[in-house]
Amino acid sequence: MKFYTSIPESLNPYYKAELEKYRAEYSNGNLKNAWNHLERAHIIGQKYPYAHTFVHWKMLQFGIRIKSGKEVIGQIPRLIFGGVKSFVGKIPIGNPGGANVPPLKPFPIEKELENVFIKAGIELN
Repeated sequence: MKFYTSIPESLNPYYKAELEKYRAEYSNGNLKNAWNHLERAHIIGQKYPYAHTFVHWKMLQFGIRIKSGKEVIGQIPRLIFGGVKSFVGKIPIGNPGGANVPPLKPFPIEKELENVFIKAGIELN
């Protein structure tokens, strides 16, 4: 397994685009769409400690802003341990990162995101 501490240059534009889409949707009050973009950013960045931790930070902030105790409580351990799991290469591929899913359960990756990894030349395993 190839090991990175920061997101590869070829994948970074896709990660940043998802975060930008999150900000735009959130600003427009489209919370469901905003959350979806955070989940996509999580899937894209979860192999890379900084990117992984940053998305969990944004998810924690989102939980606070929408006053979701479940999300806030669920994000705290993810924020603390997510980057560590990335650092040691033990991440559940495809996991969207929210408190509504088990933190260690892998999920299938939707075709569109699979294509992002292919375009960026990044293996999913």
